[in-house]
Amino acid sequence: MPDELNLSNLQPAAKRRDRKRIGRGLGSGKGRYSGRGIKGQKARSGSAKMRPGFEGGQMPIYMRVGKQRGATSKDAMPIGPFRTSTVGVNVRDLERFDAGTEITPEKLVEAQVIKNTRTDVKILGEGELTKKLTVAAHGFSATAREKIEKAGGSVTWLRGEPKPKRTAAPKPAPVEAESEVEAEPESEENAEEADV
Repeated sequence: MPDELNLSNLQPAAKRRDRKRIGRGLGSGKGRYSGRGIKGQKARSGSAKMRPGFEGGQMPIYMRVGKQRGATSKDAMPIGPFRTSTVGVNVRDLERFDAGTEITPEKLVEAQVIKNTRTDVKILGEGELTKKLTVAAHGFSATAREKIEKAGGSVTWLRGEPKPKRTAAPKPAPVEAESEVEAEPESEENAEEADV
């Protein structure tokens, strides 16, 4: 930038870019169809007004793909209605607490084991536990529950202990048909009559 501005040294702040000159003959590279292809909706004026994700009327990709699956709940707001999220905490992470402590999700946040209490907490069985603790959480794995109770502690389900899923009743064993019917022995009287 010159020290003194005058009409002889005025320049634009950014260089001017030449616009793309459409429809100026075959030699220009943008002639005939002018870069729009042959016919169709996108070859017409106003075609840029389609909403994002519109696929010309066919079933769009966000409706074709499989839906999210998993545990559902009405109050599962971290992901959205009807879907839950769970954060896992291993029993080795509980070893940092003093013996006799009652551990709740709030205590885990204070100890920076988890970030917040907006998601459900499930205690998992990785590691060893040697202290007697009272643990309150939304879920427990079978291994974690066994290790906590083995160390003399107890578990508390914050939403109640889940009921075991019903298993299908075993099918009755098929009755085997008797292959050989035992023949009744003929009495002596019947044998004598047959001889006569």
